[in-house]
Amino acid sequence: MTSAPELTVVHVPPSDPRVRPLLHELGHEYSTRYGKDAHAELARYPDEEFTEPYGGLLLLLLERGAPVAGGAFRRYDATTAELKRIWTHSTGRRRGLARRVIAELEREAGARGYRRIHLTTGPRQPEARGLYLATGYTPLFDTTADPETIGPLAFEKHLSISTGKATTP
Repeated sequence: MTSAPELTVVHVPPSDPRVRPLLHELGHEYSTRYGKDAHAELARYPDEEFTEPYGGLLLLLLERGAPVAGGAFRRYDATTAELKRIWTHSTGRRRGLARRVIAELEREAGARGYRRIHLTTGPRQPEARGLYLATGYTPLFDTTADPETIGPLAFEKHLSISTGKATTP
């Protein structure tokens, strides 16, 4: 019986070359799902928004040195961090990696003093919607409506400032 490879969590700036596979595959997936070039959307926020003191260091999970999952956060407002660019490589899905990325980002945001997490996902990403619901995020939209009629699907989660752990509002 072989054991699963060890995952390494690293915080890197957006300019780190290990980030390129994340953004490339993420852009390709968004473009495929939404029928337009998503690379402009990914470039909408300057790299500085994902660095200290307000933004989250980009997080990567490395397996055998290669990035398999990642994400980032940026300042949404004085007490709220916004998760962005949550990604799991297509070969690493269904292994709980996205849950780990989210937990690490929540912990880091809480350690920086944020008390709330905000995020959005697209209407054609049911896996992401399910992930956020399963990890305790509260939908800020009518969950019975057709997602295509809503547009971006917003979620929130409140954090305990002392521990960075999620709390219920």
